[in-house]
Amino acid sequence: MYRGLRVAVVIPAFNESKLLPQTLAGLPRYVDHVLVVDDASTDRTAVVARRRGPWALEVIRHAANLGVGGAIVTGYRRALHLGVDAAVVVGADAQMDPNEMHRLLDALVDDGADYAKGDRLGHAELWRRMPWIRLFGNLALTLMTRLASGYGHIRDSQCGYTAIGRRALLRLPLGDLYPRYGFPNDLLAKLGEMDARVVDRPVTPIYGEEVSRLRIPRVMGPIFLLILRSGARRWWRAALRATTARAGGGETAGSLGGAAGRS
Repeated sequence: MYRGLRVAVVIPAFNESKLLPQTLAGLPRYVDHVLVVDDASTDRTAVVARRRGPWALEVIRHAANLGVGGAIVTGYRRALHLGVDAAVVVGADAQMDPNEMHRLLDALVDDGADYAKGDRLGHAELWRRMPWIRLFGNLALTLMTRLASGYGHIRDSQCGYTAIGRRALLRLPLGDLYPRYGFPNDLLAKLGEMDARVVDRPVTPIYGEEVSRLRIPRVMGPIFLLILRSGARRWWRAALRATTARAGGGETAGSLGGAAGRS
């Protein structure tokens, strides 16, 4: 437990038998549940995940590969079932510093955030640490995601190091989230539709022994179209709400944080 929050860590994993043990070994002792979602790996990912720790660990195996977003959604559903207060997503590839997890959770406790995400783009050694093609793709997708989601303040839309509070998680349409590499962009757009309070917190860009399966030229097109659709859906729904509010003579209610809670 961290500052009164029961915390689950969701680890989407696909063929990560080499780096998953390192990821698990670094997790903080205050974590209550660790949920490793093996996304139909063909290596020993599910076997190496079964290590002992100060937390309760579950390995959930997909019979077919659903994509990183699909694995995260599986973890989110299980976290809700366990009744936790916050779910933190940590990659299985040891690219996220576990000692920085508290920054995301502090944002939920101290700042009333519904969703806290890592920001690697403000790091002093960004240009030395992050491969330039990833940086270029990240900057382009972040700009488009700002427009689509309405969160003009966010940086590093592609950072997968995140924490979400239970109240926001309950409201998310988990079954409608895009399951593959565009998952974080679609998630931010849907949080924007909910008027959820989203904040950035600085984290360190880490690139080591992992071999990236991301092919920027191949995924940029589909993600670009996904962001356009997400933005169009958010704008259409906002217009519909505004029309309904004018017809009813007042503003509609029911958002998590309201318009004032978007930064």
